[in-house]
Amino acid sequence: MEYRSIEVNGATLAYADYEGTQGVIIGIHGLTGNSKQLHYYAELLKGEYRFISVDLRGRGNSSEAPENTGIEQHTQDILGLIDALNIQNPILMGYSMGGFIMANVASKRNDVKGVILLDGAATCTDHQRQIVEPSLGRISKHYETAEAYLEEIKRIYSNLGVVWDEHMESVGRYEIAEVDGHWENKSDETKIRQDFQSFYDYKPAEVFADVECPVLLVHSTGGIGTMPALFLAESYIETQQYAKNIHKITTDSNHYTLVFEERSDVNPTIKDFVKKL
Repeated sequence: MEYRSIEVNGATLAYADYEGTQGVIIGIHGLTGNSKQLHYYAELLKGEYRFISVDLRGRGNSSEAPENTGIEQHTQDILGLIDALNIQNPILMGYSMGGFIMANVASKRNDVKGVILLDGAATCTDHQRQIVEPSLGRISKHYETAEAYLEEIKRIYSNLGVVWDEHMESVGRYEIAEVDGHWENKSDETKIRQDFQSFYDYKPAEVFADVECPVLLVHSTGGIGTMPALFLAESYIETQQYAKNIHKITTDSNHYTLVFEERSDVNPTIKDFVKKL
């Protein structure tokens, strides 16, 4: 795997590039994530497929988020990335917000072979807001050391049911930087909240009406600590109703353990899905 970057729409997009021979899978992380969030799925599929895991603008080592940030702007960046890398017939994978973005990308290109939605591209209500928004305040906080930041997110993720390990530490270190003698998240909390608000402008009925390729929806039904699942069954009613060729599976993982653990229950279905495309 190599870290690379490319200029797209006047900005730099950083991405992790895993070699493979049977086509290209492009992966997008969630709201506050980065390219490392799809580590286990990249490891699952690399070799057979070239796997490109992208830092969206405002995350990781990509440029800062623009004033008009939101699902549509990120969609345009991924469309530009596909063109800039001259990728034909991509398979798209999106986790959480990445699912919203990748379904949107598939609605705008007729050469997408398939879309894998890792618990994303749903209809949102106050239910999601009550779970997501309380955790966003950490993004603006200043920390004396990198270790202080890691201790806080270790506590946060432990409360979300995620086991802290070497990979989780690498994710945490990748998302922070030293600024003026302190450490802080590379993202801008105001821009992250703007991205989250764009979930509520997303209309699955309109998006999936224009998606012609097969879709695999992975729905995480597990509770998040003391909270219920982020997306409930009813969150996916329109997604399933308007997608023309969709297969849904459920997993007892929660929204976070779906990506921060190796999911032996989900992996065979994903492998089978991409093999049949």
